[in-house]
Amino acid sequence: MSMTVRRPALAGAVVSALAIELFSFNAAKAEDVTLTVALAANPQMETAAKLIDNFYAKYPGIKVKFQTLPENQLRPTVLKDVATKSGQFDVVMIGAYEVPLWAEKGWIVDLSKQYVGSSPDWQVDDLITPIRNLVSYKGDMYATPFYGSSSFMFYRKDLFDKAGLKMPEQPTWDQIADFAAKLDDKANNQSGICLRGIPGWGQSLAPLTTVINTYGGRWFDENWAPQLSSPKSREAINFYVNLLKTHGQPDAAKDGWQECLQLFTQGKTAMWYDDTVFAGPVLDQASEAVKGNVGFALAPIKEKPGSGWLWAWGLSIPETSKNPDAAWKLISWLTSQDYIKLAGEKAGWGTVPPGSRKSTYQLPEYQKATADYADLTLKSISAADPLKPTVDPVPYTGVQYVDIPEFEQIGDFTSQQLAGAISGQMSADDAIAASETKIKEIMSDAGYIK
Repeated sequence: MSMTVRRPALAGAVVSALAIELFSFNAAKAEDVTLTVALAANPQMETAAKLIDNFYAKYPGIKVKFQTLPENQLRPTVLKDVATKSGQFDVVMIGAYEVPLWAEKGWIVDLSKQYVGSSPDWQVDDLITPIRNLVSYKGDMYATPFYGSSSFMFYRKDLFDKAGLKMPEQPTWDQIADFAAKLDDKANNQSGICLRGIPGWGQSLAPLTTVINTYGGRWFDENWAPQLSSPKSREAINFYVNLLKTHGQPDAAKDGWQECLQLFTQGKTAMWYDDTVFAGPVLDQASEAVKGNVGFALAPIKEKPGSGWLWAWGLSIPETSKNPDAAWKLISWLTSQDYIKLAGEKAGWGTVPPGSRKSTYQLPEYQKATADYADLTLKSISAADPLKPTVDPVPYTGVQYVDIPEFEQIGDFTSQQLAGAISGQMSADDAIAASETKIKEIMSDAGYIK
C-alpha cells in the first residue's frame, strides 16, 4: 500500500524535474544567438573587440561575430546589405551621413520608439547634444553614438620651438602653409604637413571640404548649381592640392588617416590636420622622439570661423536584423557609461570613445589622461554647425559632406580627380572642371537641376 502511494509521487517528481530541465534548456536555447556586426576599422572599435568577453559575462546567451572593414569598404558592403534587405548583419556601424538618409527609407530601427525609452539605465540625457542630433532623424534616435568628433591640428611642439615658431590656438591656413614650408625637411624624410589624399568622399574630401567652407566656397548654391569652379572654391582646392604637392608627405594620393597617423607618430611629419578622435591613439602610439612633444590646435580658418567638421560613428540595427532585441543589448552596452569606464580601466583612458557622453569628461582619470586635448575637442564639436556649414547660404546640411544620397557618387568621383591632381597627373583646375561636369550630370539625372 505504501509502495503504491510512493511510486506516483516519485514519478510526478521526476516528470516535474524533467519539465523544469527541459524548460530551462529551451529558454537557454532561445537566448543562444550570434550577432553579426559590421564595423569600421579604427582604434576604438579594435578596443571594443578586445573587451567583448565582458559583454559575454553579462549576456552569456549572446555571441558576437565582428566583421571589421576599412571605411571605403564598410560603406558599400553595409549599404548593399540594408538596401537589398539581405539581412546579413544584425548591427551596422554607420556615420552621421547615412543616419537620416537610411532612417527616411525605413532601413534602420527607430531606437527611440522601440528601445531607448524603456532603457533608463542607458542615460540618454547624458549624450552630448550635437552628437545625439547627428544620429537622429525627426527627433528620434536611429543609432547609438559610439563616438563623436570634430577636426583639429596635431603638431610637433619640439620642432616648432627649434624653428622659433609658435602655433596659435586657432591658426589660419596661410599660417599653416608658412609653417609647413619652414618645417619641411626632405633631407631627413620629414614633411611639413600630412593631409589625406586618398580618394573617397569620407577620406580626402572630409578635410578638403572644411577648407572649402572656411575659404568661403561651397559645393552648391541655393538652386543646387555646382560651385566647385567658383573663385573661392577653386582657390581652396588649389591651396589644398598645392600644399600637399609642395610640403606634404610623399605619394600623398595614396594616404588616408591610417597612413597619416603612422607618419605623425613615427616623427615623419611636423603637422597633421585630421579627426579629434585620433588624439588618444597619437599619444598612445607615438615613438619616443614624438611622445611628450605633441601639441593640438583648433582647425585652421580663412574667412569662416569654426571650420572643424562634425562627425559621429553610430551603431544601428537594420530592419532586417533577425535578433533586434539582442542587438540592442550589444549596442547599448558598447555605448554606455559602464563601457567607457571599462575601456579606460582595461585598455587605457586614451582609448576611450570620445565625444559621445558628457559624463566622460567628468571622470577624473579621463581628465588627467586627456588634459592636452579634451577641452579643444569639446570646443571644436560645439563650434561646428552642420545646419550652416558655409559662409553663403546652401540648401544642404553637413560640414564635411553634403547630406544627399547623390553625394557618395559625387564625392567619390571628385576625390578620384583630385587624387590625380595631387599625384601630378593633371592640374587642380582640370580636376575641378572634370568633377563639375560629372556633378551637373548626376544632379540633372536626380532632378535637382533642369
